[in-house]
Amino acid sequence: MQFFANLVLIVQLLSALAIIGLVLVQHGKGADMGASFGSGASGSLFGATGSANFLSRSTAVAATLFFGCTLGLAFLSNGRSSAPTSDTALDRAAVVAPAASAAASGAAAIPGAIVAPVAPASAAASGAAN
Repeated sequence: MQFFANLVLIVQLLSALAIIGLVLVQHGKGADMGASFGSGASGSLFGATGSANFLSRSTAVAATLFFGCTLGLAFLSNGRSSAPTSDTALDRAAVVAPAASAAASGAAAIPGAIVAPVAPASAAASGAAN
C-alpha cells in the first residue's frame, strides 16, 4: 500500500511539473497579432493553430491526471490516522482515572478534575478508620 501511495505521489509531482511547463510554453491571446505581422509563428511544427490545440489538450490531460492523483492520495491517506481525534469516552477516561486514584489515595484534589463517585462500601470503610 505504501508503494502505491509513493507511486501516485510521483505521478502527481510529474504531472504538476508538466502543467507548469505546458502553461509557460503556450502563447497568450496577443501572440496571434504578432504572427500576422510576419513573426513566423504560422510556420511552426503543428501549423497555425495546431500547436494551440496540442498544447491545450496536453495541459488538460496533465490537469486531469493531477486531480486524479490528488483524489487518489486523499483516498489512500484517509485510513492512516491511528489516533482518535474526537472520542469523548477516551478523553473522559484519561481525566477520570488520575482523579479517582488521587481521591482514593487521599491526595489533594485536582482543581477542575472530574472525580469518580466513591462506592458506598469504601466510604464506610474510610469512615470507620477515622
